[in-house]
Amino acid sequence: TCHNFVAIIITMKRTHLGNRKDKSETNVSAEGDFQPNSVAASRDDAPSHSFHFDIWFVFTLENWLLDFGRPIFGLYVSKLFPLSRPGFGDYCHMAYNIITALCLLQLMARSQRPVPKMLQHLLVTFFVMGASIHLVGDSVQHRLIHSGYLLHLSVRDNPIMKQLKPASLVESFELLDFYDEHLGHMMWYAPLFAAYLVYFYGSFGKSSSTGFGVWLLAIFGAGFEWYLVTEGQIFTIFILMFACMVPIVAFRAQQGLVMDPNAKFLFFRSALTLVLVAVWVAYLWNDETLRKKYPGWLYIPEPWAYVSLYWMH
Repeated sequence: TCHNFVAIIITMKRTHLGNRKDKSETNVSAEGDFQPNSVAASRDDAPSHSFHFDIWFVFTLENWLLDFGRPIFGLYVSKLFPLSRPGFGDYCHMAYNIITALCLLQLMARSQRPVPKMLQHLLVTFFVMGASIHLVGDSVQHRLIHSGYLLHLSVRDNPIMKQLKPASLVESFELLDFYDEHLGHMMWYAPLFAAYLVYFYGSFGKSSSTGFGVWLLAIFGAGFEWYLVTEGQIFTIFILMFACMVPIVAFRAQQGLVMDPNAKFLFFRSALTLVLVAVWVAYLWNDETLRKKYPGWLYIPEPWAYVSLYWMH
């Protein structure tokens, strides 16, 4: 009798576990078959997010103070710091690298369409690495300015470089310039604009309302982005991002979706930036001195080269 009772208990337990397993598999199957579609549908049908004023305001403020203001601080506050140590502008650059990386993570975390964690980490890692490379090169360049280095001339054409002994040292400064102006800028701005584009794709909804503050902040943002594109010599990266925005807007419109305030902010800021760059190039189109430094069909002079030529020199 005892053996029969134990056998009954074991059978009941196996039956109970089997039912739980079947129910679990049914739930997993149901979730796997139907939940993603329902979530995707509800995500597109959901009202568009409100404008992320806090993030965009921090972006705009730190861009003007820590990036645009950095070389100005480096010139006029440099006497407080020895040239053999990081200056005030360098500390601004360090703060910019950290704050911008945190803002990018927060921005992608608020995207209506979840951005894969791996992509977020890759974009932010490359951004910080590129901005840090630029930090070193730019710091050395601003110390050269105190020794007579002219920004509107190439490295080899600068008078102080022609006096170097041995002459092969010029190649070391050309390598430094490459890290600063080319590799650093590419690794800095490519992931930055890629993160904007990834966020832009998810910033669409069924309805949208835009307040005056969005347009006002976009104007200030476009002013800095003009400086970013011209001084950073990244027009190719910028125009590729803007060129991708246009078909995204058309594609999402076919789905019955419109830009939310955040997407409108990015699109209007980029469009206004393009207009400002065109005005800048037209203004300096016939400048023979700057033409020598920026040869080729893509002629976009740097603002600080203009300042060096007409104000400082």
